[in-house]
Amino acid sequence: MDFVKRDRDSMLAVKIGLIANILLAVLKTLGGVLGHSPALLADGINSTSDVAYYLVVWLFMRLAGKPPDHEHPYGHRQLESIAALIVGAFVITTAVAVFWNSIYSLYDLLIGESDFGGATTLALWIALFTIFLKIALTFYTRRIGERTRNSAISALAYDHRNDLFAATAAAVGIILGRNGFPWVDPLAGALVALFIFMTGVKILRESSADLMDTIPGKELAERVKSVLIPIPGIQDIEEIHAHRFGPYLIINVTIGVDGDISVADGDAIACQVEESLYSEMELLRWVHVHYHPADRNMEYDRAEGNHLMPEEFSNL
Repeated sequence: MDFVKRDRDSMLAVKIGLIANILLAVLKTLGGVLGHSPALLADGINSTSDVAYYLVVWLFMRLAGKPPDHEHPYGHRQLESIAALIVGAFVITTAVAVFWNSIYSLYDLLIGESDFGGATTLALWIALFTIFLKIALTFYTRRIGERTRNSAISALAYDHRNDLFAATAAAVGIILGRNGFPWVDPLAGALVALFIFMTGVKILRESSADLMDTIPGKELAERVKSVLIPIPGIQDIEEIHAHRFGPYLIINVTIGVDGDISVADGDAIACQVEESLYSEMELLRWVHVHYHPADRNMEYDRAEGNHLMPEEFSNL
């Protein structure tokens, strides 16, 4: 992967999203106030919070691109996961604020303390414009997130999708409110807030898994085994441990070799392990190989890829 292009594409996605949300924050907030739409105003508050955490993500993305140093030998890529965590926290906070604002508006309508009679045409046009813009941003940002495997960009794609649903609900609420059902507008805002909240929780879970160094699953272990099995001289594959650093992986492998070979021959096998894994796994940053004499009493089936410690893989 061209990491310079990866960082450039990621930053472009952040900048486009930031500019779009600044525009939408102004339009929707003013449209919600002047157009008398609680749902659009709630969506405007959401876009205003989007601007705040887009600035945070932009800063963290710049810091994540710094090269390794003495204190951070594996680089700063985990800042991308921290940025995603911040996005999730902002999304949840916004969802709570939007929900209670909508519920209060709905309650005032039901008890007759509000004279809200439906939003204006201005609010409807702003909601429709938001829908089309967010459709484009959702697909664009999701594609960038999948190509770069950047958790922060993927989190922003989720947020664009939330905004799309929020704008759709606001448009439906405005249309029904203008046709004699004013209570639908704030109710739509409350329902959108619940959906936004669930997405925020999902973002937090995924980014927290990266920060907690959750070990990748069996699929990765099988992929590593498939690369190692054909290498001559490997008699056992005893342990495979993988650690995430942003989009990258650090892999520690313990192999068993013939105890009668020289240290130089063992080192040659270890070097071949490193070269094979680097060539086959695109986002692999470092490989650490430990080798020692294999257990002569263990029958290792190279065709099946059996190894000494199957429980290690069950925990991956």
